[in-house]
Amino acid sequence: MIFVGGVPFSSSSQGNTLVALMEDPILVSAANSFKAIPERKFSVYEESGMDRLTKNKWVYLFQREYGTVDPAFVDFVGTDEATTCVGIVIRNKKNGMTSVSHMDSPNIVDMGLSQMLLHVVDHNMDAELDVHLVGGFEDVSPNYAYSSTRSESQEQLDGHSFPLCAKIVEALFTRPENFHVQTLFVLGHNTRRDSEGNAYPIFHGLVVETSTGLVTPACFDRTSRCPDEIVRKIRVTSAYEDPSWSGKLLETYDTQTDQFRIASCCWSFRQKYISLTLQSLSDSEILLRCSTSPSAEAPDFVDNLRRKWEYLIEHPDWRETFPRKQPRVFERTGDGGWKRC
Repeated sequence: MIFVGGVPFSSSSQGNTLVALMEDPILVSAANSFKAIPERKFSVYEESGMDRLTKNKWVYLFQREYGTVDPAFVDFVGTDEATTCVGIVIRNKKNGMTSVSHMDSPNIVDMGLSQMLLHVVDHNMDAELDVHLVGGFEDVSPNYAYSSTRSESQEQLDGHSFPLCAKIVEALFTRPENFHVQTLFVLGHNTRRDSEGNAYPIFHGLVVETSTGLVTPACFDRTSRCPDEIVRKIRVTSAYEDPSWSGKLLETYDTQTDQFRIASCCWSFRQKYISLTLQSLSDSEILLRCSTSPSAEAPDFVDNLRRKWEYLIEHPDWRETFPRKQPRVFERTGDGGWKRC
């Protein structure tokens, strides 16, 4: 069940709950306020114009990952690198338990929400839950995406952002929990256009201050996208070929122990040769082949892919990374960072 402004939300837009929410005056006002917030830039190191994460305890989540954090252990939790993906925050108003995910497909929404809610709701179906959605943009014409009578050919023009946002809202609307939508900064609200009319996301990420529940736009540099950045990104790719992860978000962070536990995943020697082929492409060819929105990616998108492929070339046997199929475990250090156990 969805609440807006403390009142149960009912859609009058021919069953299209997403369109109705996008036009709701309270959420439009909230989106305008969110747009005006300066983007926070996070780094482990002391750099001009960036928030230094050292001494703070943070959890960072990659694409298709989720993590539920206890404010007693964690100060900040966030994600970025989203273009057509959506970052979701669900926070229990009473105890501050906060779950964040980086959704990349409608196929993982139903199970993904159940995973996120496991430690947030804690068997209390009457818990009041604040919800924030940030990400996705108008990667197709809004005239197609928002049409209530689309033909099959028009369905193909929906792009990636709209079907994902629609599925998330539908799932929230039909579930029994009490979801108080506070921020809906997606699609048109999260779109800017250049002089030629090309669309780009305004923000690619978010961060939650766990003690207060404050959600702000955020981006993280390479030093703060940790621990185990490259292996976790490879795991995202491998999960698409692993039936045991079908329809699920990837579990990486252990709520109870405040540890990262990167479960083992497999990749074949074929990945080495695929990586060699992709490494030979130009940056522009990589964008066209590997991105859902080539013109809207962050500046480090191609470099991040090249570093992942280099790892696969250097480590073609997955057992080097996961001996005896054991997880890679990282524990908190005294300065708030991570070290491998």
